[in-house]
Amino acid sequence: MYEELFKKAETSEEAMTRLAAIVKVLRSPEGCPWDKAQTHQTLTRGMIEEAYEVVQAIEDGDMENLREELGDVLLQVLMHSEIADEEGLFSLREVAEDESEKMLRRHPHVFAAKLENQGENSCMSVDNVLDLWENIKSVEKSSRTVNQAMEDIPRSLPALLRAEKVQKKAAKVGFDWPDVSGAFDKTDEEISELKEAFSKQQGRERLAEELGDLLFAVVNVSRFLDIDPEDALNAASRKFMDRFAYVEKAAAAAGRRLEDMSLAEMDVLWDQAKENNL
Repeated sequence: MYEELFKKAETSEEAMTRLAAIVKVLRSPEGCPWDKAQTHQTLTRGMIEEAYEVVQAIEDGDMENLREELGDVLLQVLMHSEIADEEGLFSLREVAEDESEKMLRRHPHVFAAKLENQGENSCMSVDNVLDLWENIKSVEKSSRTVNQAMEDIPRSLPALLRAEKVQKKAAKVGFDWPDVSGAFDKTDEEISELKEAFSKQQGRERLAEELGDLLFAVVNVSRFLDIDPEDALNAASRKFMDRFAYVEKAAAAAGRRLEDMSLAEMDVLWDQAKENNL
């Protein structure tokens, strides 16, 4: 029985079948204790971590690692599908079929044209396609309210990304500033409210609320400027780390420990890092 699992696949279809069969064995009574114990809930963290590792591999330009990480994400999909199949909910075939139907439905500019022997619609721009997708999705989910659409945004998304998606849902029905000036003014207002809450010692809960409002307002600014807030914050973190590395190395070169230096002394080195375009 297991001999077939050790045979290398020659096609993509065979490779998928082989991996799915391996997962089924791991979940079987004779399988692995850890794999058998997994549920949709216990696998949640792994799915998130694997997705982030895929993104990291892409950002690093590490194609070998990307290949490995995509395999790990695929394993997550197969595990969830196998668990659902065991529970009589749905199968891997249904997962793939549902996605195929969705892709056909959401790409009429490609597949409808093929069926009509018209070839690809080369007149459509990327923006046209995005508008088409949104129209099709709105028809598919026409019975939902805007708030329900917001509630469907995964809570496990990075907070900045989720805030941006929430704001875009509201903007589609006109609940938005006319231009970025309103977003800037709102940010200034939230900074003032945070400072006031702090000066009046209104407590940690109130401070957290005001800080959240400020971050939400900043995301609004980034949306108007068409800047990904996740990318911007990651770039700021990278810049801070590079400058701090300079400060640490410069201090070590002078025979000093950061712990023994004053903030003013470290600021001098920090300014040097900025002058060196770090």
